[in-house]
Amino acid sequence: MTQTHPDAPPRMGRLATAAVFATTLEWFDFLIYATAAALVLGPQFFPSSNPVAGTLASFATFAVGFVARPLGGIIAGHAGDKYGRKPPLVAAMLVMGLATFAIGVLPGYASIGIWAPVLLVVARLVQGLGVGAQWGGAALLLTEHAPVERRGFYGSLVQTGAVLGAVAGNLFFLILTATLSDEQFTSWGWRVPFLSGLVLVLIGLYVQLKIEDTPVFAALKESSAAAKREAGLRKAPLVEAVRKYWKEILQATGAFFVVNATFYILISGVLDYATKTVGMSRTSILLCVMGAGLTQVITMPFFGALTDRMGTRKKLYLAGTVGMAIWAFPLFWLIDTGSVPLVFLALLVGFTIHATMYGPQATLYAEMFPADVRYSGASLGYQFASVFAGGLAPFVMTALLAATGASWSVSLYIIGTAALTFLAVITIRERFRRDLYETSEQEAAAASRGAESVRAG
Repeated sequence: MTQTHPDAPPRMGRLATAAVFATTLEWFDFLIYATAAALVLGPQFFPSSNPVAGTLASFATFAVGFVARPLGGIIAGHAGDKYGRKPPLVAAMLVMGLATFAIGVLPGYASIGIWAPVLLVVARLVQGLGVGAQWGGAALLLTEHAPVERRGFYGSLVQTGAVLGAVAGNLFFLILTATLSDEQFTSWGWRVPFLSGLVLVLIGLYVQLKIEDTPVFAALKESSAAAKREAGLRKAPLVEAVRKYWKEILQATGAFFVVNATFYILISGVLDYATKTVGMSRTSILLCVMGAGLTQVITMPFFGALTDRMGTRKKLYLAGTVGMAIWAFPLFWLIDTGSVPLVFLALLVGFTIHATMYGPQATLYAEMFPADVRYSGASLGYQFASVFAGGLAPFVMTALLAATGASWSVSLYIIGTAALTFLAVITIRERFRRDLYETSEQEAAAASRGAESVRAG
């Protein structure tokens, strides 16, 4: 099938705005938990005479949300490949908004005892389902609408949502800590960001009413009954993705390891480390993380657009992987000084290197899979990595620091995840500007014809 430019720039502007705004709120809801876990959730829900134990417990519930993300990705991937990209995206926003609001009104341990952490874990699991379902829908909404020559740029925009969400969450907590006393913040102030989860419900309703599904899925849906069967729309897309593209799913999983792990170390683990070990004030480190992270709103679209010009997503991704491994030790050497300018520099370089990978990632993943299993394949790779990389990163960091008493152990952890990512990415087949309308059957037929030509030659 011939690939076309499905949308004019004004239409892409509206789609991009809706996708980025929705993704920002989705990640704001998910990531304010990371900040709250570092600052306040331990004593609220896991009272303990040992502060480290309370922090580990709160970070463990943080990781629980990541455990649910693959299930959310599985459900949404199947529905997205079978019924359209938009329905699971809308459902994800509704689920996330309601779960976040529930955390905001949940009584603490002092009020309901053991039920407090139990209900917190349940709400966090539901959050994980929501964010696990969301990413694939938002990424494909942009990449499958985008003009082919600007696919890297538009794909990178959905990635900025995670950064904007994290920055907005940190800004919210920064305002609260600056305007409230410690007693006010710990008693009720921390709940305010969670109550804003209802806004995401309204955004979900807007997307449902105003945004059309992608032209790639529309082309499959409008084809003949025979073509639908050929495209896999009557099969189980999840089964087809795992059966035919298990290698690509594993590659996508490995490719996300250092990206996901370092992101949560930078936005959450560093908050806990800088305040409790280095001795920085809560306001200072929040400002450093927020300011350095906000630069990714510029750097990620820049690097996404750069891949459109370079003719490759893979080479820039590999360069970022090597760069993160090299920066792992200088990152903590600078943070350990406790100097605000040097800490900001450490985080700025870290976030910039991170952007070289996270910016092109959505487009790289979209080009790895054919149309009929794209949502399932991309979501599975992304969400499985989130369990073992991002979800565990703050927990692993806290545990390593408690065991060794030194930041070098965290640096080695970053280098280990970078090595795994490098091995995964270097094996990925570059499919720059592939025809996103191509189905798995069409891809197999083309490969068969190519093999026959080689034998005939």
